Amino acid sequence: MILDIARLLLFPALMAFAAASDLFTMTISNRVSLALAAGFLIVAVASGMSLPDILSHIGAGATVLAVAFGCFAMCWVGGGDAKVAATAALWFGFAHLMTYLLYASVFGGVLTLLLLQLRQWPLPYALTGQEWLNRLHAKDSGIPYGIALAIGALMIYPETEWVKAINLAHFAIP
Repeated sequence: MILDIARLLLFPALMAFAAASDLFTMTISNRVSLALAAGFLIVAVASGMSLPDILSHIGAGATVLAVAFGCFAMCWVGGGDAKVAATAALWFGFAHLMTYLLYASVFGGVLTLLLLQLRQWPLPYALTGQEWLNRLHAKDSGIPYGIALAIGALMIYPETEWVKAINLAHFAIP
């Protein structure tokens, strides 16, 4: 039952935390990425995932990390975004990677367009006391792409082997 709870909650909670952190601070702590990576390894081993499958998932994460850090080097994404994208890819493996990247890209594009449009208008006076909102509204500020990464991940996660392996009988009310 504990494994089922971990499968059900760990990844979504950490991705939601990454999104909230990015929204409010425009940063994602390395601890989130480390927790996602450690959580993957623990849940994978506890679930009985084979070593070749674990290595394949690590390969997916490493591939995304390499590409994402190239994007970081070009100043297209933040370092926290790159690490969260890679650790999400670790959980998805190659089986769901392209769908995840597609969703994250679409949501990222929509988020970017919405923020660029929002930044064209003055922030209502009643909201100017919120530091995080001022930072989000600033024209020279970046895009909290962790939000798009999390939404994309949460759209895909129910389709993964992690969720499909959950024994729903553990959660039935007698």
